[in-house]
Formats: sequence, structure tokens, C-alpha cells
Amino acid sequence: MTNNIVINKEFIVNSLKEMAKLSEEQRDYWTSLDSDIGDGDHGINLSIGFRGISKELDNLSNNTTDINSLLKKAGMILLSKVGGASGPLYGSFFMKMGAKYPDEEEISYSDFLVMIMDGIKAVQSRGKAEVGDKTMIDAFIPGYEVLENYQVGDDPYKNFAQFIIEMKEGSDSTIPLIAKKGRAMRLGERAIGHRDPGSESSWMLMNVFYKELLKRRDENE
Repeated sequence: MTNNIVINKEFIVNSLKEMAKLSEEQRDYWTSLDSDIGDGDHGINLSIGFRGISKELDNLSNNTTDINSLLKKAGMILLSKVGGASGPLYGSFFMKMGAKYPDEEEISYSDFLVMIMDGIKAVQSRGKAEVGDKTMIDAFIPGYEVLENYQVGDDPYKNFAQFIIEMKEGSDSTIPLIAKKGRAMRLGERAIGHRDPGSESSWMLMNVFYKELLKRRDENE
């Protein structure tokens, strides 16, 4: 049954591996977005951070028994290796994700949604941004609302697909905005017409989780 999705450490390890691949593939694109309105290093920084995770992933997997420990250590690598705003924000996301589930080797789909929502709340707390500020929060909050409304009995794959759709549309919504946070704020109206790079990387990274969920579904059919 679709509701009986189990998220385990293998799922998280595979997701982090794919996120590392994605950060290499999208490095120049994310950096080009940041070059328009920021420091021009968003893609470079994320690729460095996830490269650090990828390098340590086998060791992390072998030396952690639970999901929370793995995510926390991955987040610490991002915090230590990634410059700019993205390191603290994404580092906080992963470090907070599993905090409610210490020592758990596997969790339910509903628990997984709670983990993601906790990560989003950590990002918002760290960055002090609101919807409309032209940041990754413009993507995360619309997605958060989809996850928050999930009910046991709903189709989890449709639910997560809608989460990604809302995040992507949230990223699209940053294009006409004036930035109220970060380096882009100094540009004023000149930031209009440019997409926030963090909003773009965030939905794309969350889409990795969706692809991993679909792989699990296909393997079990």
C-alpha cells in the first residue's frame, strides 16, 4: 500500500548522494542566478559543501546507526564547508531534520514530512525571512503548507509531487520581487526580473527526495 512507505538510513544516504550529483550538475546554473543579484557563488558553495558530504558519506553511513545522527553530521559538514548564507541555512535544515527522532533507524512517511517541516522552520528561524522577501523561504513555505495538510490515507506520492510543484512556483514568484534580505537587497528595483538562487536550489534539492520516493515505489511494485 502506498501509505506504508518506510524511510530508512539507506534512503537518506541515497538522497544525499543524488544531491551531491545535482549540485555538480547545477553548479554553473545556480551560480549564474546568484551572479545576477548576489555574490555569484551560490552554486560553487553548494557544490563544495555536498562534495564534502559525498567524500565522507561512506564513513558517515558506517559510523551512524540512526537517521538523525547521519543528517546532523551532514548538516555540520555544510556548515563548516559552505560560505555565504547557504551554508548556515542548509546546514540548519539538515541538522534540525531528525531532531525529533533520535535513535530511529526508520520512520514513516508522515514522520518524514515532519522532518522536512522542522528543517524548513530551522531555515526560517536562521534567516529571519518571510514570504515575499525574495529568498528560499518563498519556495519553502508554500511547500510546507502542502506537507502540513497531508492526512493519513492521502496518496503520499501525489502529496510530495504537489510539495515540489508549490516550491517551484514559489521560486517562480521571486522573479518580480524586490529583495528584502541578503546581498540582493542593495539592488532595489534592479533585482526585479531575476530569480532568487536559493529558492531555485531548494526546490531542486527537495525534488531529489521525491525521485528517491518514486524509486522505492517502483521497486516495490
